[in-house]
Amino acid sequence: MSEHDATERQRDPATPVAERCVTSYPVRRAYRPGVVYPPEIPGVAGMIDVHCHSHDGQQDALSLAKVASSNAMAGLLFKTVGPISGGEYRPAKVVDRIRNELADWAEEADVDPIQCWAGYGITMDNRPPSLERLRTNIADGVVAVWLPVFNHANTLFRVGGKRIWWDRSANPSDHTGPLPWEEAVRCGYYLLDDGGRIKPDIAEMLRVIADANVALFFGHCTHPEILAIAEFLDKLGFRRAVIDHPFSPFVDLDTPLMKQLTHAGIYLNFTYDELSPLLGVDPARMYESIRAVGVEHVTLSSDAGEPLFPNSAECMRLISAYMAAFGLTESEIDITCRRNPSRIVGLAQ
Repeated sequence: MSEHDATERQRDPATPVAERCVTSYPVRRAYRPGVVYPPEIPGVAGMIDVHCHSHDGQQDALSLAKVASSNAMAGLLFKTVGPISGGEYRPAKVVDRIRNELADWAEEADVDPIQCWAGYGITMDNRPPSLERLRTNIADGVVAVWLPVFNHANTLFRVGGKRIWWDRSANPSDHTGPLPWEEAVRCGYYLLDDGGRIKPDIAEMLRVIADANVALFFGHCTHPEILAIAEFLDKLGFRRAVIDHPFSPFVDLDTPLMKQLTHAGIYLNFTYDELSPLLGVDPARMYESIRAVGVEHVTLSSDAGEPLFPNSAECMRLISAYMAAFGLTESEIDITCRRNPSRIVGLAQ
C-alpha cells in the first residue's frame, strides 16, 4: 500500500530551535496571567480533561482526582485506568470505585469533587475487538470508546512496539523498531479490508457506539481509515467523534485535512503530549492550526499519566497557557477546555 511506504513517514511538526526562539521569546515575555504559587494550579477551574491516563505504573487516578478537585476542575475522562491486564477489563467499574472514594475524601476535605468518567478501548486489553465486550462496557457506563491505539498496525509501523504483545514467548522488555507495513498488519490491528472498506465487525461496533451516543475517539488510525470512518459516521449523523493529537506521528494531519474532518463534524483534540519534549511539536504551529480550523472544532487535553509528564491537571494548565500566550482569548480557552469537552462527555449538547 503506497500510503504506508517508508518515504511517506510523518512530516516533521517541530521547528528548528533558532527559528523557534524568534516566536517563543516574545510570547514568554509577554504572557503574564498572574503569579503562580506551587502546588496550586491556576487557570484550570471548570476544565475537563478528555484524555488522561492512569493505568498500571502511571499516575494514581484517585490522587489525580483529588488534585483536580482541589483546583476546581470540572472532570476527568480516563482513557486508561486501573489494571488492564491480569483480569477482566471493565474500566467503568474501576471509575465507580474511584468516584466513591473521591466523594468520601471530598466531604472530609470540604471540597467539591470533580466528575470522573471512564473510556473503553476496543483492543486496550490486547484482545481482538468484541461486540459483546463493547456492549457490556457501554452498559457499565463508559462515555467514550477508543479505536486501537498502541497495538494498531499504524503504531507498530511508525514506532514499533513490545514484541510480547504478539509473541508471548518474547522478553517483556523487548521493544522493536518500526516494523514493515506488512508485518505491522500481521502483528497489529487494521480496520479496513483489502478493498478499503471498513471491516463488517468494526462497522457494527461503530453503529453500536452511535446508537448509544457515547463519544468515539479514532485512536491511531491511518488516513485511509480516518476518512472511511468519518464518511461512515457522517452518514449516521454522529457528532461526538474525536481525533486525538493531530500532530503525533500516528495521526499526522496537515491543515487541509484538519479542515476537511472538522467540516464533517469531528473534533480535533490537541494534547500536551504533542508539546512535551518527547514529541517536541512547536506550540506556535499548534496555535496556527487551531486558528485555521476554528475553536468550535477543538479541544485541549493532557494525554498525560506517564511519570515523565507533569500530572494531568498541571498539563491542562500548561497546554491552555501555551495557547493563550500565543493568542487564544479567554472565551476561546473556555470553548476548547470547558464547553467542547462537556459535549464530548455528554454533559451538554
